Amino acid sequence: MKYRTLIAFGGAFALAGCGLNSVPTADENAKAKWADVENYYQRRADLIPNLVATVKAAGAQEKAILVEVTQARASASQVKVSGADLNDPAKVAAYEKAQAGVTLSLQRLQEAYPELKSQDNYKTLMDQLEGTENRISTARHDYNDAVQAYNTTIRTFPDAIGAKVFYGAKPLVPFTATTRGADVAPTVNFGNTN
Repeated sequence: MKYRTLIAFGGAFALAGCGLNSVPTADENAKAKWADVENYYQRRADLIPNLVATVKAAGAQEKAILVEVTQARASASQVKVSGADLNDPAKVAAYEKAQAGVTLSLQRLQEAYPELKSQDNYKTLMDQLEGTENRISTARHDYNDAVQAYNTTIRTFPDAIGAKVFYGAKPLVPFTATTRGADVAPTVNFGNTN
């Protein structure tokens, strides 16, 4: 009876030292880290185009308001009334109408000014771009660390025995940069041509 217990403990100790638990633990950790990399790539693919569209829309709104103010001011400056024209009700009315157009445009600009935030939108976009790329870089680094730990586990004694016998473990491939695919940061384009 004591002999069987001693053999059972010895067998359990030998199996524990042969990677029975450490190999799948390291494998699952590496897979989880890769899932993090993919998650951040997806975050980038989902977030950045939406942020760019938001910035473009806000910039277009601001541009339209500023163009309207500029045009109203230009048309108001084209209508001139001299001292001799003060007796002509049509010329005075045209002058007043042009000046009212500028006033209306300036009021719209003033009312919209709290909503004119393209500068803030650009800053938010830049912050999100930097944050996203930092998350991806960190996730790739964590994945490579997990791959290194797994590959070291399956190649070192005594875990290498269990890795081959029980799991048929093969080394995982660390992340390396490529020239195309989801690992390429999107190009931010606001439609400007130079």
